[in-house]
Amino acid sequence: MPPERLTTTLDIHTTGPDDTRSVGEALGRLLEAGDVVLLQGDLGAGKTTMTQGLARGAGADDLVNSPTFVLVNEYQGRIKVYHADLYRLEQPDEVLALDLPGATLDGALVVEWPERGDGLLPAEHLLVRIDHASPETRRVRVEPHGPRASALARLLSDALAAAGGGGSEHPASGG
Repeated sequence: MPPERLTTTLDIHTTGPDDTRSVGEALGRLLEAGDVVLLQGDLGAGKTTMTQGLARGAGADDLVNSPTFVLVNEYQGRIKVYHADLYRLEQPDEVLALDLPGATLDGALVVEWPERGDGLLPAEHLLVRIDHASPETRRVRVEPHGPRASALARLLSDALAAAGGGGSEHPASGG
């Protein structure tokens, strides 16, 4: 049996959309081609707001909207950011047809509603769960899955601490 790996789960509390965008921007500055960020949360939790920050941090100046009807948008910055929204998809074949893992060949992939593509998305990813703590406050939990995602979580924690952000680190086993 392999030894249990220690990963870093990060809990962040944001107060308003600008704060959520700032966390996304900090993460976006760290993204490289091949990175995968899965955004999970209820309607209105802040997934698209987080993506706006991610794209801005990756150097994109484009207006970021939810790609609910287009399914995948592409934003060009320092790196390409592919933004997928799986909310309207119901069948695994629909997710497979998007070839989302192919997007990681030349950019970073950000997926809203990843549970619709359960088992069809890259195993190595950073899962970002966004929950309503109050009408304006969100709890953002960053859960790395794999070595690169663990490194991203550590770098994000360091970046938020350096910026005076509200992130707090909680080690958790798994990976």
